[in-house]
Formats: sequence, C-alpha cells, structure tokens
Amino acid sequence: MAADRTAREAAALSVFDSLLASVAEEMGAVLGRSALSPNIRERRDYSCAVFDARGDLVAQAAHIPVHLGAMPAAVEAVRSLAPFAPGDIAILNDPYLGGTHLPDVTMVSPVFERPRPPAGRLIGYVASRAHQADIGGMEPGSMPLARELVQEGLIIPPLKLYRRGRLNQEALALVLRNVRTPSERQGDLAAQVAAQRAGEARLREMAGRYGAGELRQRMRSLLDYGERLTRHALRLIPDGEYTFEDALDDDGLSGEPVPIRVRLRAAGGELEVDFSGSAPERPSSVNAVAAVTRSAVLYVVRTLLPPGAPMNAGCSRPVRLVLPERSVVNSGPGRAVSAGNVETSQRVVDALLGALSAALPDVVPAASSGTMNNVSIGGFDSRRGRPFAYYETLAGGAGAGPSRDGLDAVHTHMTNTLNTPVEALEMTYPFRVLEYAVRRGSGGAGRHRGGDGLVRAYEFLEPAHVTLVTERRRLRPWGLAGGKPGAPGRNTLRSAAGRERRLPAKGPVSVKPGDVLRIETPGGGGWGAAGPRRRPR
Repeated sequence: MAADRTAREAAALSVFDSLLASVAEEMGAVLGRSALSPNIRERRDYSCAVFDARGDLVAQAAHIPVHLGAMPAAVEAVRSLAPFAPGDIAILNDPYLGGTHLPDVTMVSPVFERPRPPAGRLIGYVASRAHQADIGGMEPGSMPLARELVQEGLIIPPLKLYRRGRLNQEALALVLRNVRTPSERQGDLAAQVAAQRAGEARLREMAGRYGAGELRQRMRSLLDYGERLTRHALRLIPDGEYTFEDALDDDGLSGEPVPIRVRLRAAGGELEVDFSGSAPERPSSVNAVAAVTRSAVLYVVRTLLPPGAPMNAGCSRPVRLVLPERSVVNSGPGRAVSAGNVETSQRVVDALLGALSAALPDVVPAASSGTMNNVSIGGFDSRRGRPFAYYETLAGGAGAGPSRDGLDAVHTHMTNTLNTPVEALEMTYPFRVLEYAVRRGSGGAGRHRGGDGLVRAYEFLEPAHVTLVTERRRLRPWGLAGGKPGAPGRNTLRSAAGRERRLPAKGPVSVKPGDVLRIETPGGGGWGAAGPRRRPR
C-alpha cells in the first residue's frame, strides 16, 4: 500500500510539473505569435515562467537560460509594489532592481483565485522577459560599448504598467518616447501583455480545477523534489575543491583580458561556488550583475540533473555563491552591463565547466563557442520612410564531449534562440544577406571534433550604424582530454570599393551602401586526443 501511495504521489507530481510548465509554454506561444519585431517573432528572444505566492520559481518553459535563471530577482523586486489587485501588471528592466540588461524588459503579474473582487487569495505570479530590439541609449539596438548604465538606454524601475486592468498611459508614453522604433516597441509590449493575460488565465483555471490549496501544496512539493534531485546529482561530484580560470578577450576599451576565476567546493550533496579573484568591475559594458552570474551557475548545475528534471527554486537550495563586491561578476549600481548579460555569462559557464571537468572527466564537454556574437544595426530606411533597429545573436560551434562530436552552428549554454530567416531580414531591413553558411573546419580536432561555427555576411543598402559585441576572437574555446581548441571568430568589413579591414571584437562602426560586414563565429573545442575516426562526420 505504501508503495502504491508513493507511485501515485510521484505520478501526481509529474502531472503538476507538466501542467505548470505548460502555462509558461503557452505564454511563450502567445508572445511569439503576437510580437511585431523579428527579434521576438522569428528569433523567439523571450522567456516565460511561473512562480508561487512567495515568489519562488516553480516552473518554466524551455526558453533562454540567462533570462530564466535571473528572473526570480525580478519577481522579488516587483513584490515590493504590493498590495496587488487582479489585473495588475508590473514592468521593469533595471539590472540593479531585478533586471539583467536594459533591452530585456520583464513583466510580472500576480494571479488571484478570481479575476475580480473579491479576488480571494494570491495563487502566484506569472512572468515574461523579452529582448526589445531597441530601448534607447547612445547606439541603435541599445547594446553599446558604454561606460555607464545611463548610456545604454531607458532605465525602468519596477512600476505598475497596469492597475486593476487599466493601462498606465503615462508610463507607456514615457517608454515609447525614449526609443528609436516606438511602433515596433508598442507592438512587442502589447504582445507581452497578451502573454501575461494568457498565463494568468491558465494558472487561475488550474486553481479552479484542483483547488487553490491543492495547487499551493503541489508547488511546495515540486520545490522539495527539485532540491532532492539536485542534492543527489551533486553527491556524484567527489568531495573536494576544483578550480579553473578563463577570461574574456578584453573589455572593449583596453586589450587586456578580463579573468574569471572560480573555485568549487563540493561536499555531501552541496556546492559552494566562489568567484574570488575574478577581475574587478570594468569601465565598460562587460560587467554582469549578480543575478546574471547566479543564472549561469544554476544553468550548469541543471546540466548535471537527469533529462526531464524540473528546474525550480528548489534546485538552488544546495548551492551557495560567493560573489566579490564590485567585480565583473557582481557589479555595483551605475556600471554598464549590456555585454555582461550576453558575453560574461557565457564565460562564467566556461569557467564552471572547466572546474567540473577535473571532478567529472567523463561527463563534461569541451568549451563551446563561448559567445553570442551580438550584432546590432540601426539607421533610417529611406525606402520605407522610417527608422529601424535590428538585433541578433549568431550561433557557433558546440564543444565536443566524451561520447560525441559537437554540433555545428548552434546556440549553446546561456542562449537558446532561433536565427532570423534571411527572407524576414530582407523584407524588414535595408540590407541583404550575401552568405549564410557553416564555417567548415573551425571546430577543434580530437577523438570527437568540436562543432563548426558559421559565417554570416550582410550587404548594406543604406548608411547604418553597427555595434558588435563578440568574444573568442583571441582566446580560443579550449579542448579537453587532449582535444584541440576551436578556431577563434573573426569580424571584417569590406568597403564598396573592395578594401577589407579587420574589426575589433567589440565596438561601433559606421557603414555605407555597398559595404559588406562578415561575421565568422568560433568553433567548439575538441575532446580527446585525435585518432582514427569511429564514424563519419
């Protein structure tokens, strides 16, 4: 009988985990299908999640790790706006008050038992985070090589965009007045609101079907289950200390590498992650706020869990972080952070995997491309008579592992988007794509080869301003167990007259009609000493 009860309980837990995750998945479907910009509609640069009444993450969609792992900080910040009522939606993007970097705009809705007074008890929260292709600031695309946060764009502290279902028109007007493409932003924000409403309705329906008390109890049980699974996975790491150091190529203002040092202390199913000795915060945008670093740590811990395991706040209970103040992995208010979210988070993952490779040599893969290869392009489209702002991250090669080659031309680790189809780009923006191909031979050699990066070449039809935020242009993605490193990336610009020049990894560049920007992304590291190939590539 006890075994039967245990089996029934396990089945019920699995059902509720799937139901709650489906709320987040449906929110994502609404957001992606309703959005106006290619960045959200085509690339799906957004994430959605469900939280309990205490603000703990209970379920998420299979979206973007850097968004999701940092989202609990946003919900915590929004809870300071209480009391709430049905119909409220909070909005924010301030990296030091729950955000990650300014283009990532987050919305959070409280969900009550009933949509109108008397509302009943609070069930939980639903949240979405979407990367806006422009949020103002000194460069189109809002990903500049900045020296302070205010240069990166409009800063939105936690505030109520909707109160009891009524739009705060003044707040929306302020946002739209401070961006380069207000119509597109208005469409994307409206899509995000639609996603919030869909999530509220589905979570309320669950409470109505199973009872709010039952739903709250199942949420608590899921958190405990996530903790148990994580402790079990961490016990597989032999007790001890493991260290590793990796680095960003530079901070964009000087040529000096930016080291990230990590020391793991594993003991009895718990893990301390200590970043002492990492570089101090930089005078550029490579700084990461604590929530972004925490997100990268939780992502790596999650990779140790079995497939299908839930990702919730319980998974973080056995993990302790040591983040030095005013460091590149824990910057202080006022510092620019746009690249910290997209690039430093990737290097944190590389450093963590490097440390774990000593403890779990038959599990950990070599380094992947280690960069999101951020490209922002903006200007005025004279043919369409309007300004434009384009943003995209480009894929690279995945690191090879102990049992297989790395994948070619994929997004890895802290990013998880699609590409923007060439047809969508050329229909929307004043440039064309001349080449889009796998960069053959860029993966590191080894018993298992690293995945190849890609090549993307843009020809401009109008004058435009480009900002590049890329990495692994000097320091190559490392191999493991005798495997060779992947090829570094390369950025070049060929003028209409045919003159070609190498571009730095980070920074702005002005382009003219006929110029061609070519991005070659890094390959992944190889695994194992090279020998006879076991199977064709």
